[in-house]
Amino acid sequence: MRQQSETGYDAVARIDDDGPGRPARTRGRIAAAVSLFGELLITAGVLMALFVVYSLWWTNVLADREAKKQGNHVRQNWAKGPGALDTKDGIGFLHVPSMKNGEVLVRSGTSSSVLNEGVAGFYRAPVKSAMPWDAKGNFTLAAHRDGHGAKFHNIHKVKVGDPVVFETRDTWYVYKVYSELKETSKYNVEVLDPLPKESGAKKPGRFLTLTTCTPVYTSDYRYIVWAELERTEKVDSERTRPKELR
Repeated sequence: MRQQSETGYDAVARIDDDGPGRPARTRGRIAAAVSLFGELLITAGVLMALFVVYSLWWTNVLADREAKKQGNHVRQNWAKGPGALDTKDGIGFLHVPSMKNGEVLVRSGTSSSVLNEGVAGFYRAPVKSAMPWDAKGNFTLAAHRDGHGAKFHNIHKVKVGDPVVFETRDTWYVYKVYSELKETSKYNVEVLDPLPKESGAKKPGRFLTLTTCTPVYTSDYRYIVWAELERTEKVDSERTRPKELR
């Protein structure tokens, strides 16, 4: 639209800042802000996805690599013949067929610095673990359920009656699962007692306890599996596995 100016010149009619054009500019600014916010959300989502991949996949890769290295070192030491118990590098290997996670190196301690290397650890506190070769007591173990090797990820697949085998330099310790507790407080240390009464045990014996976090991807509670020693087998020159592992 054109209009005649007071000076006689034709001029393009302007819509000044106080006119009806202001809502259009405001809508434009809002649209730009919404677009920017959307891009920021997408970026944040990508970063979160990358963090999840790192936490649940890449840490597993790194931990498995380190655990294999440590396990090979332990077996090389065993091949040298009898020697003193080495609790620093690892005392043996845990085999739980129903978890389908292969062999798991067991080391001393349950701190993050130990478990993050893709191994299981035996408790030194708050209740000190017995050793499998002790005349009685509770061999108590912990491992991650997700990330850093996730060695106990499939603990929910372990059922009453399943075998659990612990392998040392010269002995196979064959346990049988007799009880499980699918959720308990992270502060429930009684599950680690030498006589774990919460498992239904009535008299002292040679027990094994597996502990990990639950539900999956959280650390709110603990999942517990108890087993009791059924028998031991001496390791032969071929390291022939017990029937439960064949």
